[in-house]
Amino acid sequence: LVARDFGWETTMSDETPRARRLADRIKVIVAEMIERRIKDPRLGFVTVTDAYVTNDLREATVFYTVLGDVRDQEGTAIALKSPMRCRRTLATSKS
Repeated sequence: LVARDFGWETTMSDETPRARRLADRIKVIVAEMIERRIKDPRLGFVTVTDAYVTNDLREATVFYTVLGDVRDQEGTAIALKSPMRCRRTLATSKS
C-alpha cells in the first residue's frame, strides 16, 4: 500500500518488522474496542482494515471502512472522532 495518498511520503512496506507487529496488534485491539466498548448510536458497521505505525513507534494511524450510505459513514466518523473517546478507551483497556 502506498501511503502517499494520506500525506506520507513512504510506503507501508517500509515499516520495520517490529512496527508491523505492533500495527497488527493495534488493529486487533481497536476492532475489539469498537465492537465491545464504544456505545454510540451513530456508530455504524465498522471494519478496521489496516493500521500503520511509524518506525519510531510513536504514532499510529488506523484505517477503517463503514458499511452503509453517506449518512452512516458520516455518523460513524463523528462517533469515532468524538473528543478523546478512543484514546481514553484504549489507554484504559487491559488486554
